[in-house]
Amino acid sequence: MKKSNRSIFGIEVKTLVLPAILGAIIPTALLAFLILANSDSFAPWMVSPLLIIPAGGASGGIFFYLIGFLWFPKGNQKLIAILFSSLIYIVAIWISSVLAFNFTGHWN
Repeated sequence: MKKSNRSIFGIEVKTLVLPAILGAIIPTALLAFLILANSDSFAPWMVSPLLIIPAGGASGGIFFYLIGFLWFPKGNQKLIAILFSSLIYIVAIWISSVLAFNFTGHWN
């Protein structure tokens, strides 16, 4: 029996799962802390940010892995790639949070 090799642009999907999970954990932990620290109870509008913002973190984590470790694996290029991809990771979380809170009507 032949094993199916799932890949996107020559990159196996299973190698992208861990960076996506790690990228999503950081904003999820921050959101969970903010929700638990709030004295109000959980409101239904909080579901949307809890889904959209970690998705932005996951996409930023995948981008960080691809740029920093797969496409530029060594040398000064790796340092520049990690710095650039860190900036893109923060921007991805910021844009996803703006999108989530604008979607719920809590963004001024």
